[in-house]
Amino acid sequence: MAEPLRVLVTGAAGQIAYSLLYSVAKGDVFGPNQPIILVLLDIQPMLGVLEGVVMEMMDCALPLLREVIPSVNEMEAFKDVDVAMLVGAMPRREGMERKDLLAANVKIFKSMGNAIDTQAKKNIKVVVVGNPANTNVIFVRNMHHQYDSWLNNDFIKTVQQRGAAVIKARKLSSAMSAAKAIVDHVRDWWNGVPDGTYVSMAVPSDGSYNIEEGLIYSFPVRTKPDHTYEIVKGLTINDFSREKMDATEKELSEEKNMALSVCES
Repeated sequence: MAEPLRVLVTGAAGQIAYSLLYSVAKGDVFGPNQPIILVLLDIQPMLGVLEGVVMEMMDCALPLLREVIPSVNEMEAFKDVDVAMLVGAMPRREGMERKDLLAANVKIFKSMGNAIDTQAKKNIKVVVVGNPANTNVIFVRNMHHQYDSWLNNDFIKTVQQRGAAVIKARKLSSAMSAAKAIVDHVRDWWNGVPDGTYVSMAVPSDGSYNIEEGLIYSFPVRTKPDHTYEIVKGLTINDFSREKMDATEKELSEEKNMALSVCES
């Protein structure tokens, strides 16, 4: 059997991680033959809850789970990590806009970035989940005409308002769907997708589709079993999609500049 992968989950005492950890530990992400060492990182006030999560994980007696390590120290937690899922962040609350989260969360992720740079393996794979998550862009081709009105109106409005709607209903932000998205994302990145298919991932722009180079933006990508990806080029973009893509690019560019100003202040 393969050597264990060291997988770090931040915000590990939170609700998204609680929905995520079991899937990671039982093989839904890295496959049925890949042993896992889970490192669970959270802040000091959450240590008691974190220890409870560790007990639950161990009680599951999952065959692939070699060890569960709780930590409240970033530098220790990131040591020799293969894959990091950065879930921990200030949560979005009812009435908050994504930009409201920037000031606090930029500092959190800047600190984790330093720990990754100095402690983790150089080929580490990092998935950033904490808000404000980048606006997703949907690349649609060969869609039947009867779906156009729904896609261009109701669907987009539903997606845009879904986060706020869940918070209003649950009084908490999304957890189950976020955990499912992380599982799907890392599984596709780690294992690759079948030939002739692609998935949507937020990755650094290389200028494809005239998107600002270096911006973290959702592109159609093909992932490979060696854990690499390539942006799918040349998909046809209609005028409606172009308008939405440009609006998303503008918003993300503004967020990036705001985040950089926080880092420099």
